[in-house]
Amino acid sequence: MYSEFFYDSNFPFSTAHETVTIRTMQDREIYSVSQLNREARAQLEGHFPLIWVEGEISNFAKPRSGHIYFTLKDEFAQVRCAMFRMRAMHLRFTPKEGQQVLARVRVSLYENRGDYQLIIESMEEAGSGALQRAFEALKFKLQSEQLFSQELKQPIPDNPQTIGVITSASGAAIRDILSVLARRNPAVRVIIYPTPVQGEMAAPEIVRALESANRRDECDLLIVSRGGGSLEDLWPFNEERVARAIAASRLPIVSAVGHEVDVTISDLVADLRAPTPSAAAELVTSDRSEQLARLQNQFLRLKRAIQSDLHRQNHSLLALKRHLKHPQRRLDEQAQRIDGLEARLLRATKHAVLQQQDSLNALSSRLNGQRPALRITQSRQRLHKVWLQLQRGMVHHLNQKGLILSKAAQGLDLVSPLATLQRGYSITLSDKEEVVRTADRVKIGDSLTTRLAKGALVSQITAIKK
Repeated sequence: MYSEFFYDSNFPFSTAHETVTIRTMQDREIYSVSQLNREARAQLEGHFPLIWVEGEISNFAKPRSGHIYFTLKDEFAQVRCAMFRMRAMHLRFTPKEGQQVLARVRVSLYENRGDYQLIIESMEEAGSGALQRAFEALKFKLQSEQLFSQELKQPIPDNPQTIGVITSASGAAIRDILSVLARRNPAVRVIIYPTPVQGEMAAPEIVRALESANRRDECDLLIVSRGGGSLEDLWPFNEERVARAIAASRLPIVSAVGHEVDVTISDLVADLRAPTPSAAAELVTSDRSEQLARLQNQFLRLKRAIQSDLHRQNHSLLALKRHLKHPQRRLDEQAQRIDGLEARLLRATKHAVLQQQDSLNALSSRLNGQRPALRITQSRQRLHKVWLQLQRGMVHHLNQKGLILSKAAQGLDLVSPLATLQRGYSITLSDKEEVVRTADRVKIGDSLTTRLAKGALVSQITAIKK
């Protein structure tokens, strides 16, 4: 006999003083090393969900299999990590020794060596990762406030005469915009609101420029722009105050920040997003040669329409001149027409009067035949006759019902128990008010009630004769 630790699958490392039991040598459970590692791995993977871990890469290795192995460490500890080929193929950067990264991991154990390790599901550079999380958080917040809603976006004017540009006065973005505008439509007036587009002071300056442009109200629309760069370079256009200033603008705003693959919060809030600054200038203007061609086409269409309308009006005028008569002839014709109408009116009136007179005579005759006094007298006579018939019918009905009732009473009297009792018979009832017909329905000691023609007798059974 000896003491050993009690193994529990939920608490495999319980202390001896908590769960000590006495077993024989034959009862003990022996684990192989592989079984122990397998259960330890299951416990680790089942206890920890997917978590984020930040640290510095060291001992980086990438064999021909495509998997990535390295150690993730901080100033106090380190842990082995593995990222398999299918996950590593989706990395958007090349990991290198000494790089600070943010990894989404599963906690596991490598069974062959018993090494505790992290399985990397995804990984990003620590600095840009923090900015990306801030970007996603602000995007979710503004989206929940409906700031990206299509219903809030203002229409962009088709042919703006004055365009405001909020960007750096010395950057490549303004040169691209001015070059495109000069090529497509030199007549467009451009007002530049110079502002820094990178660094800590960029966001408040962009907000100030937006407020100034709206206050001065001298543009048909605004272009907020800058050239390409890293996420850190574009960050002023991902700040909440800039997004809210764009959303509050009364002037329509086109956002052209970075390259086509770059998407900022300003792009999402603006009334229109352009992939590049040059594309923004293309979108808000129409080419001068195209405008001239369109105007020429519209002029020719208008000219043809006017000529066609004049031809049609001349044709109508000639037709009217042929049908035009002297005023005196028209007056004579109208006077003759009035005379004819007057004669027809007199005839129609006389005919109508005669018809109404005939109708009146017919109604008078019908009224004389329908005098109220005569109708009342006739109705009273009919009513009296019906009343007499009703009385006779009721008396006859009552007599018949009386005869039927008398016969029914006689028949009932013949079968009535009371009539039987009058002839000297009686009815015996048990204590349960049931009629006693046979002697085996009662027993000695029972009480019986004997019903007579007049009154009843109560007795108790002392003997039974069957």
